[in-house]
Amino acid sequence: MDIASLIEVKRNPNIPTLAPGDTVRVSTKVAEGDKERTQLFQGVVIRVRHGGVGANFTVRRVTYGVGVERTFPLHSPLVEKVEVARRGKVRRAKLYYLRGRSARASRIKERRLSQQALEREREEARRLKQEQELEQEKARKLGQEQEQELGQEEEVPKLEQEQEQELGQAEEEAPKLEQEQKQELGQAEEEAPKLEKEQDQN
Repeated sequence: MDIASLIEVKRNPNIPTLAPGDTVRVSTKVAEGDKERTQLFQGVVIRVRHGGVGANFTVRRVTYGVGVERTFPLHSPLVEKVEVARRGKVRRAKLYYLRGRSARASRIKERRLSQQALEREREEARRLKQEQELEQEKARKLGQEQEQELGQEEEVPKLEQEQEQELGQAEEEAPKLEQEQKQELGQAEEEAPKLEKEQDQN
């Protein structure tokens, strides 16, 4: 059995729909010691790999004549946001041929989107944002319910402690009551002869 089938994995809502040839700006969280900062990486998407938990996309850029490629997971929360700077017009799913070209020769034509396509993309971005807000609201409610349950669990030991204290007080008071009853019986036994003598004298 695969562990991916047991865990429900949701795509990062901050990552829009990407296609090979798109120029994107990826903001990721980077931990340096105790501090955390945001790192920006801009380049061309040369590959989008789907397939559940392992889905990712690869971004390539050329810096000072050196090609640099980075692969980002689509489900990782470390990816803060992805901004699409421009859409590329390509006819391949994998743009590996860009590795053998210079920066000038690797330029990709821009794909102009129609008004309907732009509206679809905006609608999808709004939908993803709403899903993220709903998940946050659910997580907040679950946290409140767990806190309430913990509070109730804390009250149970308090009730048990109070019951134990009451039992302890009852056990402590029981010998005292017995002593008082014995004293009263003793006094009654002592007074009984006196009352008999008084009755005889009368």
